[in-house]
Amino acid sequence: MAPPPVSVAQIHEQFDAVPFARLAAAEGRYQTTLLTSVSCEGTGLHSGADVKINMRPAPANTGIIFVRTDVENPEEAVIPALFGQVCQVTFCTTIGNQFGHSVGTIEHLMAALAGLGVDNAIIEIDGAEVPVLDGSSCEFVRLIESVGLQDLPELRRMLRITKPVRVEDGDKFCELMPDDESVYEAQIDFDNPVIGTQRGEFVLSGDNFRDQICNARTFGMLQDVQAMHAAGLALGGSLDNAVVIDGDRVLNDEGLRFSDEFIRHKILDAVGDLYLAGVRILGRYNAHKSGHALHYKLLSALFSNDDAFEIITPEDCDAVKVVAAE
Repeated sequence: MAPPPVSVAQIHEQFDAVPFARLAAAEGRYQTTLLTSVSCEGTGLHSGADVKINMRPAPANTGIIFVRTDVENPEEAVIPALFGQVCQVTFCTTIGNQFGHSVGTIEHLMAALAGLGVDNAIIEIDGAEVPVLDGSSCEFVRLIESVGLQDLPELRRMLRITKPVRVEDGDKFCELMPDDESVYEAQIDFDNPVIGTQRGEFVLSGDNFRDQICNARTFGMLQDVQAMHAAGLALGGSLDNAVVIDGDRVLNDEGLRFSDEFIRHKILDAVGDLYLAGVRILGRYNAHKSGHALHYKLLSALFSNDDAFEIITPEDCDAVKVVAAE
């Protein structure tokens, strides 16, 4: 059994070419990064703290890396966006490093990077939580599209699911299954007349993510939000960055952006969480009442099973398979 990768470079180093007869077309043959830097600032959803991020271009095989600019020692400030760095999955996804530094609520930004096909970027951040902005990924998408992307001189790789992997928690589950595309399918079931049971499915591509998923906001019940505020949690949450439900009504003046905005946001979270695999996953994600904790368990189960995945490249329709580190 191979250990989980600790860097995207390791993912690219630990492979051996093997024949593969058919490969679904990726959105692009080559890895990408931002054309130039772009910045924004806002409030952390849970901390309530003001924070600024600066997204910078990065070389091929870098992956997505967060850098805490408020940490005095630069060598202690780097946190790769990989599932092996996950240190907390309550209310959001948080990654950290061996020096005790962390960055939370990364899922909406990670979803934007995954949805637009950004393979490599340095995310400089001067605090411990990514700003929530409007509670969706759309502002991050606009920022990235405002500067555009550039191809890099290295082939893009994807993680292809070769056999099913599933994790469960009571009646909740999520799984990854073989598929020729990156498909996200999910269902939620809330005892609330506004949400109820919702199901969604979409194929991950730039256009689909932009049009169908990126605008879906995080959501919560008024009584839960009030309880969290009383406990010193969700201090940055408001009607400006979350859909808040009170009984049978939505409190936000503008209402919902989609009639099924809730399941769309759950899929958005899944896209962001699963991008912690380090590369895009080629396969079908299927979930029922899943969340950040199960997504972490799913990636852990995936990387614990060498036979469940291959790393593939578009070149000559070859596939590359991760092998154990010596």
